Amino acid sequence: MESLLLDNIDQPSDLKNLDKEQVNKLCAEIRQFLLRNISRTGGHLASNLGAVELTVALHRVMTTPMDKIVFDVGHQCYTHKLLTGRRSGFAKLRQLDGISGFPNPNESEHDAFIAGHGNTALSLSIGMAWAKKIRHEPGWVVAVIGDGAFTGGMVYEGMNNIGSLDNLLVILNDNKMSISHNVGALARYLTHLRTTTAYFDAKDNVRSFLDSVPVVGTPLKKALTEGKTLLRRAMYHSTMFEDMGFQYIGPVDGHNEEELERTLRTISQRPGPHFLHVVTKKGKGYQPAEMNPGNYHGVSAFDPDGMPDPEVAPKESFSTTFGQALAREAAQNSRICAITAAMKYGTGLQFFSHSAPERFFDVGMAEQHAVTFAAGLASQGMLPVVCIYSTFLQRSYDQILHDVNLLQENVVFAIDRAGFVPADGETHQGVYDPAFLSQIGMPLYAPSNYAELTYWLHELLKDGCRGPRAIRYPRGGENARLAQYGCSGQDYDFLHRTEGAQAVLISYADEMDDILTACEKLTKHRINCDALKLVKLFPFTEKMIEAVKDYKIVLFAEECVEWGSIGEHLAYCLQQAGWNGTFLHAAVHTANLPHATVPQIKQVTGLDADTLAQQVMDAWMKGENIS
Repeated sequence: MESLLLDNIDQPSDLKNLDKEQVNKLCAEIRQFLLRNISRTGGHLASNLGAVELTVALHRVMTTPMDKIVFDVGHQCYTHKLLTGRRSGFAKLRQLDGISGFPNPNESEHDAFIAGHGNTALSLSIGMAWAKKIRHEPGWVVAVIGDGAFTGGMVYEGMNNIGSLDNLLVILNDNKMSISHNVGALARYLTHLRTTTAYFDAKDNVRSFLDSVPVVGTPLKKALTEGKTLLRRAMYHSTMFEDMGFQYIGPVDGHNEEELERTLRTISQRPGPHFLHVVTKKGKGYQPAEMNPGNYHGVSAFDPDGMPDPEVAPKESFSTTFGQALAREAAQNSRICAITAAMKYGTGLQFFSHSAPERFFDVGMAEQHAVTFAAGLASQGMLPVVCIYSTFLQRSYDQILHDVNLLQENVVFAIDRAGFVPADGETHQGVYDPAFLSQIGMPLYAPSNYAELTYWLHELLKDGCRGPRAIRYPRGGENARLAQYGCSGQDYDFLHRTEGAQAVLISYADEMDDILTACEKLTKHRINCDALKLVKLFPFTEKMIEAVKDYKIVLFAEECVEWGSIGEHLAYCLQQAGWNGTFLHAAVHTANLPHATVPQIKQVTGLDADTLAQQVMDAWMKGENIS
């Protein structure tokens, strides 16, 4: 069996002695490795397949960790990880005790910074580049940014502050995709740059002519090369990037490793700041991903021979249920608009976009704009529904505070991927929104099954509702046990009651499954307890507070940060109502959650049924406040 070049690449320095043929063979081996391993473990596929040659060329020219490579968003870092000594770790990619799906300096010295959210790489790189200059340290700082990230305003804030950084290189990995198709003026501008051929035709014709001229041809070609910026400006009428202070190079074929490497070597010998425009194909080398890159952005384990269609509704999930329900509501109410930030399929809004395209808005990777845009719509009598993952909604906190909440604009927030999220680790957990939304008094609902989601979405879209409100729901499908309870239409429900119970276990959404299991375990130890499920998380009703006051022990469990959480609000309200029992709060005490399954994350955070039951048993055995 022929040995693989990849098996002998343990550090980036191992790349530097390969010849052209070996480099091309290595790129093919990397694609096969990624496809084989990601189909087993899941992960980000299409973006990584598109960045193979670019990453190889970078490591052939640059020397990490002296040179810093900062990825934005980080979805395309797998080849980088392969080339920096983590090949064996791909067997447990995004699993407990395995390697992360994103760059993380705690994992390797070759990872310059953690990267789970978009639009951040340029600002980070500017900071790192200035630090190098201040400390007189050698090396480049390279920001690798997808074109989808350019729909976020933070990139332009950074571009406005590049100054005279001669050690900065920005690489635009232009694949015409973010997660859903790129939208807006910038996408049209990049398309113009890709498709304007006058400059390239003229350059090729001049080069061919000079190559044929003896003696003077070569020096004349060199002189003209020095003036290529003037030629490009004449053909393009300048570029936005040059106007902001960069030396613009490109577009360059992102799958021609030799050309990329030659370009990078030329850049590395000249002071920056440079802007290299690289055109790649997302999903390169795997036809299903090339045809449907959005569907192969982030995948679970899959059959490499399959080819699902992103236009077909995925298997049942909260996202799909929400999307279908919202489309039905919009058919009855012409004021309803739907807004997403580059996540049409992820949030289930493909149904809405087909049935009411004139009221569907994908603003790109721009959560801040999405929220203020919604406030503008609401101020003119529309009813916008902002559909964003919990981990990305936190990026728009200022806009929620000032542009929506102060004037109590009529905006509905649909918060997807709420609570614990498997595999993607600390950057993608939905554990902050209950705290930061409840702090401003926003009504917040958390259905635990599809029936409740459909019912409460309808209620929140009624004409009688005013002001901002939110409904949050987890990733994936409904819990089978919780689905059996259906929807009572009440703000809260007792799912388990026993006569004479002096302890109550309270939670919301999927965590109720662990609550019910904990109750079963306590019953076996002859500790009678009740289980209370909240649907309306905040504000509390007086009736609910009165009901909870009857218990001597209250345990509140939630997939939320401890500080400012729903549990802390409840403890305060009970105290204000004169209750003096034992309050137990199980919540998230650290932001550094592992990339693991949800049950594993619950064990790490103490939100699993065994730990919850043990907490109540310990309080019970102390006998405090129990007659």
